[in-house]
Amino acid sequence: MKPANPYRDALGRLRPALWGALLFSAGVNMLMFTGPLFMLQLYDRVLSSGSVPTLQGLFAAVVGAYAFLGLYDYLRHRILSRAAYRLDAQAGDAAFLLRLRSGLPGGAAGARAPQDLAVVRGFLSGPGAVGFFDLPWTPVFAAVTWAIHPWLGMLTLGGMAIAATMALANQMRTSRAIARAMAMDGAEARFLEQAARSGEALIPMGMAGAARARWRRMHDEGLAAGQEGGDRGEGYAAFSKAFRMLLQSALLGLGGYLALGGEISPGMIVATSIIAGRALAPIDAVIGQWRNVVRAREAHRRLLACMEGAGRPPARTALPAPGGAVSVRDLTRRAPGMERRADLPPVLRGISFDLSPGDGLGVIGPSASGKSTLARLLVGAWTPDLGEVRLDGASLSQWDPEALGRHIGYLPQSLELLPGTIAENIRRFDPAGSDAAVVEAAKQAGAHEMILKLPGGYETPIGAGAPPLSGGQAQRVGLARALYGGPKLVVLDEPNAHLDAEGDEALTRAVLAARRGGAAVVVMAHRPSAVAAVNRILVLNDGMMADFGEKQEVLRRATRGAAGAGAGGLAAGARTQAQAQAQSPEGTRMLEGSK
Repeated sequence: MKPANPYRDALGRLRPALWGALLFSAGVNMLMFTGPLFMLQLYDRVLSSGSVPTLQGLFAAVVGAYAFLGLYDYLRHRILSRAAYRLDAQAGDAAFLLRLRSGLPGGAAGARAPQDLAVVRGFLSGPGAVGFFDLPWTPVFAAVTWAIHPWLGMLTLGGMAIAATMALANQMRTSRAIARAMAMDGAEARFLEQAARSGEALIPMGMAGAARARWRRMHDEGLAAGQEGGDRGEGYAAFSKAFRMLLQSALLGLGGYLALGGEISPGMIVATSIIAGRALAPIDAVIGQWRNVVRAREAHRRLLACMEGAGRPPARTALPAPGGAVSVRDLTRRAPGMERRADLPPVLRGISFDLSPGDGLGVIGPSASGKSTLARLLVGAWTPDLGEVRLDGASLSQWDPEALGRHIGYLPQSLELLPGTIAENIRRFDPAGSDAAVVEAAKQAGAHEMILKLPGGYETPIGAGAPPLSGGQAQRVGLARALYGGPKLVVLDEPNAHLDAEGDEALTRAVLAARRGGAAVVVMAHRPSAVAAVNRILVLNDGMMADFGEKQEVLRRATRGAAGAGAGGLAAGARTQAQAQAQSPEGTRMLEGSK
């Protein structure tokens, strides 16, 4: 069964609260007649009779009515604010996961999900939503003015028609500009985020000025679009406010004329002006909040679209812990966003191999040969266009993602550690994770001594405001995170890119230890030392499998190919790398121990 839309489901659960807010809005608007009725009685009864007790009684009733009006208005705002927070609580997790997956193929639509949810939440608890709850009562106030006198009612209805026309014109003139400004704000935010993460490269290379100029152009374009919509909206809001004041004066003038003719009483003049003003107040409030209305509407539409099918996945049968047998069949993947381009070759095509528990596979090949793509497919970060990856006979899609993640260790080429302590990062932020398992993973990765030398040891903070780790230190912590919990499939993408000789040796020991523990280990490598502890080699060239087999045999074929005897289709770059592996001290030293 297709997962539900968590945002739509959360909105559906808010219906009782919204009905409650509508009920209290009815009470608030009914009590809004308190002022006009008091003025009517004051002018028509108290002043004519000169009765102080009547005035005292009316005032006591007014005090009680306004006390209930304040209570109902408070409860209405309280319900709407609680509904907004409930919406966030029920859809926030899905919004976070969409943001988390926004960097994966096909996930860009959810990049703004948390921000969009915040926009909807802010609107729901703000004055714009209250204005919409008051709108249904505008005909009631207009009907009362009609009941006082048809001429007054017609003038009120005419004023309402003009105000409604202004609201529609406001929508037509501003919605497109505000939507464009929101899209530009999103692009600017993404550029800023990426620029901040690349600051240590941009500043030394003198790119700060160019990056600032690019940001300024994006920022100015967004401001211009927002100002365009804002100027129009502010113009309509100013006109609406002035028109409402003019209408009240016109009603006073018409009421005075009717009172001179004896058709209405003096008290009705003031009461009609107040009631007509109340009839236009919701329209005026909506026009004044129109920018927020448009922002909330656009955010609502995006949330409905990006959260379709983003609810909890269907329940899967719990599978036993895997033993580490990996089977890859006809694995094919096109570049992200190019799935429909039949004229472009896939990044990876027709890859098939099997690994037994304890096997170590080194994947080598020139740049852009598909090594990182294969790594992402093996761990389930990307889904293949064709083919499948199976772990102990079960395809990755048959596993519950959270359950599968406990059996997979992954060290990506571009490593990012989350704000928190080193221990929290190693234990994958699992609150139930044990300290003993954290230390064991760090020792296996050769990071234990390095961590102890840090000022806070395992409690050393990582993130904003904390002293940064070096590239090698961060890579060792990432390796410990990958090995935490004894996963049965470990995929390491360029794991020694920032390591020194000591780190290379620690990596070799970690791979051997994982293999001895029954894990299938896959290492994507450019440097020969990274594959010193594997027993099999897969050579990729142009997204295809150029060679595969036992390490000693593959390296022997590559060496013969480099000498001119032919390598069975190995690309020159892959051949050179394989030859370097065969001749490296690490390869020679670890060859026998890694069989």
